[in-house]
Amino acid sequence: MFSGVTGLINRGQKLKGTVVLMRKNVLDINELTSAQSATGIIGGAIGVIGGAIGTTVDTLTAFLGRSVALKLISATSADASGKGKVGKQTFLEGVITSLPTLGAGQSAFDIHFEWDTDMGVPGAFYIENFMQVEFYLVSLTLEDVPNQGTIQFPCNSWVYNSKLYKSDRIFFSNKTYLPGDMPAPLKKYREDELVILRGDGTGERKEHERIYDYDVYNDLGNPDSNARLARPVLGGNTTFPYPRRGRTGRKPTKTDPKSESRSDSVYLPRDEAFGHLKSSDFLVYILKSASQNVIPQLQSALPLVGQTEFNTFEDVRDLYEGGIKLPTNILSDLSPIPLFKELFRTDGEQALKFPVPKIIQVDKSAWMTDEEFAREMIAGLNPHVIKVLKEFPPQSKLDKQLYGDNTSTITKQHVESSLGGVTVEEAISNNKLFILDHHDPLFPYLSKINKTTTKAYATRTVLFLQNDGTLKPVAIELSKPNPQGDNYGPISTVYTPTKQGVDGSIWQLAKAYVVVNDSCFHQLVSHWLNTHAVVEPFVIATNRHLSVVHPIHKLLLPHYRDTMNINALARNVLVNAEGIIESTFLWGGYSLEMSAVVYKDWVLTEQALPNDLLKRGVAVEDSSSPHGVRLLIEDYPYAADGLEIWGAIKSWVEEYVSFYYKSDAAIVQDSELQAFWKELVEVGHGDKKNESWWPRMQTRAELVQTCSTLIWIASALHAAVNFGQYPYGGYILNRPTLSRQFMPEKGSKEYDDLAKNPEKVFLNTITGKKETLTDLTIIEVLSRHASDEQYLGQRGDGDNWTADTAPIEAFKRFGKKLVEIEQKLIQRNNDERLRNRYGPAQMPYTLLYPSSEEGLTFRGIPNSISI
Repeated sequence: MFSGVTGLINRGQKLKGTVVLMRKNVLDINELTSAQSATGIIGGAIGVIGGAIGTTVDTLTAFLGRSVALKLISATSADASGKGKVGKQTFLEGVITSLPTLGAGQSAFDIHFEWDTDMGVPGAFYIENFMQVEFYLVSLTLEDVPNQGTIQFPCNSWVYNSKLYKSDRIFFSNKTYLPGDMPAPLKKYREDELVILRGDGTGERKEHERIYDYDVYNDLGNPDSNARLARPVLGGNTTFPYPRRGRTGRKPTKTDPKSESRSDSVYLPRDEAFGHLKSSDFLVYILKSASQNVIPQLQSALPLVGQTEFNTFEDVRDLYEGGIKLPTNILSDLSPIPLFKELFRTDGEQALKFPVPKIIQVDKSAWMTDEEFAREMIAGLNPHVIKVLKEFPPQSKLDKQLYGDNTSTITKQHVESSLGGVTVEEAISNNKLFILDHHDPLFPYLSKINKTTTKAYATRTVLFLQNDGTLKPVAIELSKPNPQGDNYGPISTVYTPTKQGVDGSIWQLAKAYVVVNDSCFHQLVSHWLNTHAVVEPFVIATNRHLSVVHPIHKLLLPHYRDTMNINALARNVLVNAEGIIESTFLWGGYSLEMSAVVYKDWVLTEQALPNDLLKRGVAVEDSSSPHGVRLLIEDYPYAADGLEIWGAIKSWVEEYVSFYYKSDAAIVQDSELQAFWKELVEVGHGDKKNESWWPRMQTRAELVQTCSTLIWIASALHAAVNFGQYPYGGYILNRPTLSRQFMPEKGSKEYDDLAKNPEKVFLNTITGKKETLTDLTIIEVLSRHASDEQYLGQRGDGDNWTADTAPIEAFKRFGKKLVEIEQKLIQRNNDERLRNRYGPAQMPYTLLYPSSEEGLTFRGIPNSISI
């Protein structure tokens, strides 16, 4: 590729370059993570985001003189050791005041390199920072390189003071190479950089480091603070297997040597930390301040104004209409926080008022209908759990020795009256019966959970696919443990649809218990485990073994953006002991532990959408169908739209992989890819390393399927289960997260109360007001898009991420295909025959529209799990 060009560069010639960087005070908020008031955190963040706060050392002129030095490295001419020759040190020269390609907060500098004939073609460069403050290096561009033209060096990395590094920071050009194709003078530099990123697995990690390493989930509890805050270690054992997280190396707790001590800030490899632009940081630190400051203030204020419980459904709607009156000091304390000022719209009054959730924007009561209850199983917040029912009555896989006989007690008599003259056998043979089964994961924990203030059932819901394409719930089974012991099996009651009187209220409660279980499964499994947690080992393994110039690193990088950071934040304030999730969801202190039990059944290959649909029996193989599968529920919004997105992702990945790998043999010979895959399986997901389903990574087809699956998980799957949280769950009646009392039984006072005041009993059963305020505050933030969001089909580095034209053109075609898909999905939503697209709530399914604007939009597929 570089042959014949060495002699074209004249001795003593100057190579002109442009360095683009961002000052720390323009974009970094991570300095503000120490425990402060919410006002202090966000107030300070606004200042640094706007660049209004400057320091003497951190000005543009501080980068000039002898503050930042670069040295070019040859890709074609080697020194005596075989490594690319290193050019002379040179410094930034002057600020470029007008450069149309500069992004927000970026600054450009001239630089000129001495580059002699025998140095060949530049392929990398060293950079040294002699200032005390770090900066964010965006790129280096060399212009008019003889016989090469422009050479781009995309960097996108924090650079600290050089004394903090054992080796100088190195960056490579945007040329893409498999390991065997790397120019010989650059091979050792490539290998050495990966060694640095892997570290030695010892010591406590420091902020400036870039080391990627693995650890188990042993930092969720805080046993040194209180014994009740102890949590089991997840990962590294057969009882609670788990994906690995990023290693921080913090000291063990005094109480439990196996647990890691906690601190307010959590180490991340520096380039994984937020700070690329303002919005992601802004949302995350609002999330942090909400959990540490805002929510405690709101909860403490409720008793002062006598509003500790909802009494009517109208009280709940007042959260969005009239608001909750609060003491003057509460909202005045929050007023400096812009997003909270927006969320808690005061309209000149001291009232907390949330935005109206989409589920009640058109019809305030549609959520109560059986049709909407069923529709949300295929177009709601957790649309990938429902399965076809193939055996009747439904069976259990629980150990009978431990938990007795958990076979369902739902009978033909319970359901056949709702099947329109069809028998159960006919319905099953025609794929008309489906089940939402939350029995087996929950039942082993019910006795423990029900000893707390929550009162739960394991649930099964059987549904019938009607001729109009909608689903109809025909039976709900609620099961609780036998008082004599779990091994005696459950005590179960079956409820069937009724609309009138107290029996209608009972049916409404039965649906609520189902949704509580579904909400917990969604938050801890569908959302946290199956997207956030399972992707983190891929991020780590990629950075440890795939060089930045490796084609698969470049393919996957956009889909890792900010994932490790949001996961670290989650371990600190969301999924930690007595954090937001444990405090407001039914599974409580067993939340992450229960997700570890579910992880035992996790299979990577089944996360690909077509395979998932086949596994759940909601689709069958059909070679004549566009994506090789035919949906049994034809109007299945999540699956139908998802297959369009899946198809586009896989086509793009196939084209990309085929460009760089001309044969299956090239896959086997790729030493970095093989090392990446071996470690991902044996360490990153090491508790499942002996599973037979792992791809062997020997063929291009395996690589395409694996990369497509990973991109699907990080983008579309996460979007489908995340950005509907507030639109659906912001109305707590529709998506309760807790159940606080059991179903009223005939003859009891509670049953009489239900007959007299069904709304009050319903509200006393589900999530209370205090927990509701917590839920709404958090999920409103989690459901928002940042202004700097990068969506599927987009890249933040434009066309400079590779020097190869064919992949860039293929990526552009991918983007255009997604635009076409979005128009197709809009047309589907306008088809009145597809009743599941809107449902009684008149809420079109838009979660898999690829594009979005900033804010609470109920649409958009970001590239990565960034919130």
